[in-house]
Amino acid sequence: MRAIRIHKRGGSDGLVLEDTPLPYAATGDVIVEVRAASFVPDELEWPGTWADRTGRERTPSIPAHEVAGVVSEVRYGTSGLAVGDRVFGLTDWHRDGAAAEYVAVEARNLAPIPEELGFVQAAALPLAGLTAWQGLFVHGELRPGQRVLIHGAGGGTGTLAVQLAREAGAHVIATGRGRAAEVAAEMGAKTFVDLERERFEDVEPVDLVFDTIGGELLERSAGNVKPGGTLVSITAPPPVRPEGGRAVFFIVEPNRDQLTELARRAAAGLLRPHVGAVHPLAEAREAFQGKRGVPGKVVLEI
Repeated sequence: MRAIRIHKRGGSDGLVLEDTPLPYAATGDVIVEVRAASFVPDELEWPGTWADRTGRERTPSIPAHEVAGVVSEVRYGTSGLAVGDRVFGLTDWHRDGAAAEYVAVEARNLAPIPEELGFVQAAALPLAGLTAWQGLFVHGELRPGQRVLIHGAGGGTGTLAVQLAREAGAHVIATGRGRAAEVAAEMGAKTFVDLERERFEDVEPVDLVFDTIGGELLERSAGNVKPGGTLVSITAPPPVRPEGGRAVFFIVEPNRDQLTELARRAAAGLLRPHVGAVHPLAEAREAFQGKRGVPGKVVLEI
């Protein structure tokens, strides 16, 4: 098969399109014929890109851990999926990703794609959607009527978080660069704070801050949380805990039930993944290099 691989550390310049053996389906796996894949720009720096779970080097490595495609093989003993099923989900961080014509994925990390949802949309949903869902509802315990401040509302995760919080009946305050204001408003934010010109500290305190940016912004965020509220970040452990409240750092986990709910909402028009650009597989290097300047998700179409 054809796949994008990287043979040594050094960034996206090392990504090459080449022939590689077909993947092997281990116990619990299915083989997915990939139709679309997505990624985050810093995944080439993740430990799992270069080593398996035992710490052994596993180069060359195939990136892009969000997949949408069609099941082409089911390992004996694997249940819940069948050949021909349209599926999407996350591949294991310590195994090859989906920037290829085929990928082996644990069946439990995949969910069906509704007929109303295309492969490109589906590929933009797993990582950002699960991160937004778990940040808001699992760790943030967001409830109807609460106020939530979402940092980085113009990104792939931020745009979905705004929509999910709005549908949950929360009052959404979004932050980001000025160019994200229109998108944030369209997704359901009541207020937008342009971080290049305004201070989010001037906003009335909230029940939950969901941070996708980190750094100095995260350090300043605890003061915007009401006493007893929650600060959740996906970038680093919050250095300051809100008064009488909780500070949470988490790493997203695969979850079939949550994927199914995200897909249901997307198929019903209640949730729209923000796809900023689509590239063919052969342009994966350019896609990685240009991602940081593109709002929303970048998708590789196979």
